[in-house]
Amino acid sequence: MEHPRSIKPSNKSILRYSLLLILICAGQLCSAQLFSKEKILNRENFDKQPLTFGFYMGLNTYDYKFDYNELEPDEIVTTTTVGFNVGVVSDLRLNEYLNLRFEPGVAFVRRDLGFTDASFTEPNQMIREVNSTNIQLPLLLKVSTKRLNNWKPFIIGGASYTYNLSSNEDNPDDNSAGQFRQKTGVFNYEMGFGIDFYLHYFKFTPSIRGVFAINDELVLDADPDSPYTGNIDSMLSRGVFLNFTFQ
Repeated sequence: MEHPRSIKPSNKSILRYSLLLILICAGQLCSAQLFSKEKILNRENFDKQPLTFGFYMGLNTYDYKFDYNELEPDEIVTTTTVGFNVGVVSDLRLNEYLNLRFEPGVAFVRRDLGFTDASFTEPNQMIREVNSTNIQLPLLLKVSTKRLNNWKPFIIGGASYTYNLSSNEDNPDDNSAGQFRQKTGVFNYEMGFGIDFYLHYFKFTPSIRGVFAINDELVLDADPDSPYTGNIDSMLSRGVFLNFTFQ
């Protein structure tokens, strides 16, 4: 029986499509302001407030980066899907160009793992569906340019903590009973970019951000020679978030 080989969209492809979406959105929202003689500033004093709040919603896609004890290409094949995320924003103004942001939220993530060990003959041995409900707690530094009429580009980065409500870390069953386990708490670093658009009633911000786990997330099976986890040295999440923020 053939082992699974999944054709999946890479995070780079999704990033390119997301970037194209932001550029199209930027063109639509800015064209009138950039090319018209009359330029009306919306929400002119919004960024002068010391503390502002908002909310965001968006899409995500997550993959895993596996490091093996012994190199065996394609030992585990990850099929990614598009998930949903939502949260709130607290923004502290440090100066004209720097803001400190806390953006707690929830991300719903699904990844399918295909194991290619030669001993597997049944589909239920080869596939593990990994569903995660992640509480995301990022603390980020936003570095902006000078406001250009009604829009302002920025880069953003920082650290975050992910609490996985669906980790099954304490589940006594492992892959021998069909249960894939991962650690509940994970530290990450994040980096990305976006554009603030100052509309008549609110500020709208599309952004793209990469999320990269720092600590190993895998909970090993009880059997040290497990065909599922025995050859894995570390497993790290890699995610891309496309967020739309309203303030």
